[in-house]
Amino acid sequence: MTETPTPDKETEILLAATVLFMKLGIKSLTMDDISRHLGISKKTLYLYVSDKKELVKKALELAFSNQECILGDISGNEGNAIDGLLAINEKISQKLQTVQPAVMYDLQKYYPEAWKVMENHKKCFVYDMVVKNINTGIQQGYYRENVNPEIIASIYITMIDKIFDSDMFPSQKYSFSAIHKEMARYHLRGIASGKGLKYIVKRLKDNNHDF
Repeated sequence: MTETPTPDKETEILLAATVLFMKLGIKSLTMDDISRHLGISKKTLYLYVSDKKELVKKALELAFSNQECILGDISGNEGNAIDGLLAINEKISQKLQTVQPAVMYDLQKYYPEAWKVMENHKKCFVYDMVVKNINTGIQQGYYRENVNPEIIASIYITMIDKIFDSDMFPSQKYSFSAIHKEMARYHLRGIASGKGLKYIVKRLKDNNHDF
């Protein structure tokens, strides 16, 4: 009996493959390894992707699509710009804790099409999200009025790139989540107004965090 591909099964395979890549890396895994870990036949796997490069690209596309939905909901449901940014940073930090350093190296060196997916996510979705957050924060009085949203958003994207720079931040010494936490702190303190800084300190103290 011939197996018929379905969207639900494809999503299930891509989500499971993403978890596998984050845990074990990408380059070292063969399609045989992947099908075995996922508990499916290689024939079933090839119903949905033509090769490993397509699997990596489609898995990353789905991962970022899901992340964009989650971050969009967080951004729209928080009380003010600072609350929104802190909630987004917390979610990103949690996600970075699951990423192995080898994954980023593998993506950049061996999977250029998948790497472009990540670059587009940063330069489009993340950039727009930061610009919107800054404009909202300025209107609410929590960010400085003389902040240039477009310039700061571009600097923010550059800082994200540096999180994965192994020459600057060796993985044996720094985790991605620790670097991101410092970056987020640096960013928020840099754009906050006097009112914003007071709010940040009070909010984080109430939640037993330092800043």
